Amino acid sequence: MRRWDSLVDRYVDEYQAAGWSPERVAIIRSELGKFGLWIKARRPRPKLEEINADLMVGYIRERTMFKAKATVSGVMSALRCMGRWLVREGYWTSSPLKWLNGPKLNPYARAPQRIDRQSMERLWQGALASPNEFQRHQRLAMIAILYGLGLRRGELERLSVSHWDREQGLLLVDGRKTGRQRQLTVPELVWHAVESYLPKRHNFLEQLGRTDEPALFVNHLGARLPGERISRGIHLMARRAGVPLTSMHQFRHSCASDLLEAGVRLPEVQQTLGHQGIGTTVRYLHFSDPQRREAANRHPLNDWLKGGAA
Repeated sequence: MRRWDSLVDRYVDEYQAAGWSPERVAIIRSELGKFGLWIKARRPRPKLEEINADLMVGYIRERTMFKAKATVSGVMSALRCMGRWLVREGYWTSSPLKWLNGPKLNPYARAPQRIDRQSMERLWQGALASPNEFQRHQRLAMIAILYGLGLRRGELERLSVSHWDREQGLLLVDGRKTGRQRQLTVPELVWHAVESYLPKRHNFLEQLGRTDEPALFVNHLGARLPGERISRGIHLMARRAGVPLTSMHQFRHSCASDLLEAGVRLPEVQQTLGHQGIGTTVRYLHFSDPQRREAANRHPLNDWLKGGAA
């Protein structure tokens, strides 16, 4: 198994050349490294050619104990892809994981939770109620961006002032998860929220002597506001407003669902959210399909019910 690390390096280099993001590459490298360490700890230590399905299943069982199905699936995917590569390169005659079934994952098992209009209004009012002027404008800008553009929390955290183009009304999102940047045209409300926040941000940083800070959203020390603090602040605001917010991702779900329900085409929603494949965007049609709702409204049963009520 001395070759394992060098083989992983070769495989990951090929993986990276395919255009995957550095974060995704790091996850794959880490997962394969953990498997290599586990194999090296076996006694007697098996050779690369001696790795079989029993060893693979044993590792997966230990690695994913008490983990979510998505984690199990991710571990198996990393090992299965590496196995195919080893077969292709001639190190294995066949992959031990080739016929091993992974956990059954139903993309509709948990429908994305959306924030309804009343709850969104209460969140907005909760942000307006903050006695701290800087914090009030900052939270309004964050909520506007999260819902108006469907950004992930990490994307919001990594925004810098240089990403904002006020003249064109554009916001540059790094797309670290997918490896592709995207430039989004912002709705009018988002534009006003960001523009109202920026002078407050400048005055706040000027008082701290930190006007050189590039981050769009900053903490009380004038440094980039960490994602955990973003979540904590918005969740606290939601609880005070009586809004059942369970995940920051609900803003993203709500953005996608409401755009589709408003008649925005699927590819445009995909581009806004930065989904790598349109299949991820399609799942929002499961419960926010305007054509389906219109069909239900025009069903002949409605006329029958009206006649019966009369």
